[in-house]
Amino acid sequence: MITYLMLALGLVLLTVGGDTLVRGASTAAKSLGVSPLLIGLTLVGFGTSTPELVTSLTAALAGSPGIAVGNVVGSNTANILLILGLTALIAPIAVDRTAFRRDGWMLVIAAVVCAAAVLAARIGPIWGAAMVAMLLAYLVVAWLGERNAVDPERDKYEHIAEDAPKSGGGLLVGLGLAVLGIALTIGGANLLVSNAIVIARDFGVSDAVIGVTVVAVGTSLPEMVTSVVAAMKRHADVALGNVVGSNIFNVLFILGVTSMVQPIQVPAEIARLDIWVMLAATALLVVFVRTGMKIVRWEGLALLAAYAAYIWSLVRGIV
Repeated sequence: MITYLMLALGLVLLTVGGDTLVRGASTAAKSLGVSPLLIGLTLVGFGTSTPELVTSLTAALAGSPGIAVGNVVGSNTANILLILGLTALIAPIAVDRTAFRRDGWMLVIAAVVCAAAVLAARIGPIWGAAMVAMLLAYLVVAWLGERNAVDPERDKYEHIAEDAPKSGGGLLVGLGLAVLGIALTIGGANLLVSNAIVIARDFGVSDAVIGVTVVAVGTSLPEMVTSVVAAMKRHADVALGNVVGSNIFNVLFILGVTSMVQPIQVPAEIARLDIWVMLAATALLVVFVRTGMKIVRWEGLALLAAYAAYIWSLVRGIV
């Protein structure tokens, strides 16, 4: 029972820590005069991906590659099938054609790169450096494109910044909250990973299964909260941008940085099933978006049903 309580506490600390980090960093960035455009493009996506980053790093350094890789692969799958499915049920998601033409291609490229790395069986520093370089190039292209874009397109990213959690105060308050958020996130990740490993061993399942389920969904909670709130405010397009950006960050930044710090030996079961589910989810998202440039409620239900079928297949494999 204590193990489960510590696991739940870890999830809570991750969520609170990610939220606090975004509040503090957003406050500090605004105090320094950073534009809402740049905040929307980078800060919110990075902030909501911080739990995945710290969790994967912690797991890799603890010798649990199944959690390190499964966390990224499982989070990307949950982001599309679970979070976008739930968001589309609340409010249909309209898609900006110009934005998705660029971001959608990057999403697909990141998914293919992730699959290639997983199928290579070992993700080392060279893979990691290439991923981080791709992310930096993408951010530069996105920023240059949106800086000179017409107002409706520019507004999409500024809405992301506006919908980010806000905190009063100036630079020092913002930096203090950011440091507190990092500390909470690190503490939560340590609790989550260590207790997830214990539970996995108690049930006789692999770290990889725990990584793509409990850990992945837990570290995706910030994206879920952000997307649901955006949908309820009728900014469902922000929810899509949040998920797409987060999935790109998860692969290129989180998996990239983790493999640069600690090379990862990929468990065979992730290469056998989970990576293909992530690729299928990405392809399904692209198909839904391209047919009408909108994700409607029945498509959201289909995404949720696909996620339920995936989890059921994992549960059946356990029992």
